[in-house]
Amino acid sequence: MTGVGWFAAIIIGAVAGWLAEQVMKSNMGLLMNIILGIVGALVLNAILMFVVGSTLGGWLGQLVVGFIGACLLIFIARAFRRGT
Repeated sequence: MTGVGWFAAIIIGAVAGWLAEQVMKSNMGLLMNIILGIVGALVLNAILMFVVGSTLGGWLGQLVVGFIGACLLIFIARAFRRGT
């Protein structure tokens, strides 16, 4: 995560994952929320760096990126689950 430490990344990931869980109406649990938030932020940061050349920094920026990334991961997981 850009501009934040590991401890902050876990907190931001948990909040972003929880928010995504609420918006996407899924029931994942705390550990999965943290994982979704962190992995979602990493994936979306990589996409933003490739497409735009920069990403959002700081706590709030990473919260937004983590939230959108986690929503994206939940959407993709649901699409694969329905497809099989």
